[in-house]
Amino acid sequence: MWLNDIYQHLDPVAIQIGPLSIRWYGIAYLAGFICAYLVIRSLNKRWKLNITDDDLLSIMIGAALGVILGARLFYVIFYGAGYYLAHPASIFAFSEGGMSFHGGFVGALIGGGIVCHHLHISTMSMTDIAVCGAPIGIFFGRIANFINGELWGKPTDLPWGVMFENGGHVYRHPSQLYEAILEGLVIFIVLFALSRKRPPRSRGTFIGTFMLLYGIFRFLIEFVRLPDAQLGYLLGTDWLTMGQCLSIPIFIIGILILVFAHKEQLPQVGYLADHTK
Repeated sequence: MWLNDIYQHLDPVAIQIGPLSIRWYGIAYLAGFICAYLVIRSLNKRWKLNITDDDLLSIMIGAALGVILGARLFYVIFYGAGYYLAHPASIFAFSEGGMSFHGGFVGALIGGGIVCHHLHISTMSMTDIAVCGAPIGIFFGRIANFINGELWGKPTDLPWGVMFENGGHVYRHPSQLYEAILEGLVIFIVLFALSRKRPPRSRGTFIGTFMLLYGIFRFLIEFVRLPDAQLGYLLGTDWLTMGQCLSIPIFIIGILILVFAHKEQLPQVGYLADHTK
């Protein structure tokens, strides 16, 4: 179990200075946003959308706030299992953990979309370039989940099984790394390959592809990932998790967006025609 040897030498705390500790999870969030911004900035220039750096930064801030609020809200609603109704003050206890990717994704779309609307920037084009950077953030986030020893998988006898702290004395699927590879690296490579075409592919191509692939990968990985303890499986003893339920609409909407993009063939644009600066 070579991967287990690596895990046992990892510390969730990256830097400790007296009472101050900086954890890898926080660094992962920061690194994800920085890398996503660099990708977005690069595509903005390559596609000649002419969106200013200041406006890109404003959109990123709006999306970041949406990620945090949306991720927490979805977790409270879909994963709370009634706990937050009895303990409403805990809704704001972010330090206790509890974030949902699906909620963060929806929150980013809403937060970034509001800023785009205010700046008169094409929301669909901005979404297309934004999701090209999103897989990098997912990759860093899942690596941080692995370091933290959370969101582990079912027992396995495969040579890369890991014995997580508080996971019992059994080797488990490192499902966090499966997600880092499929939802992070693979999706990034696919979107990067699609982005090389000039002129850029029609609006909706990238967000549709991202949603389609994420929905598929997350649904499949849930088969080897343990569901949240407070929910368990929604059907029987080993079938259908909340993660799978939330991934189905993402998959379906992704297909619909791709059909629309193929049918309409709308060009990528930056500022809308009625925008004045």
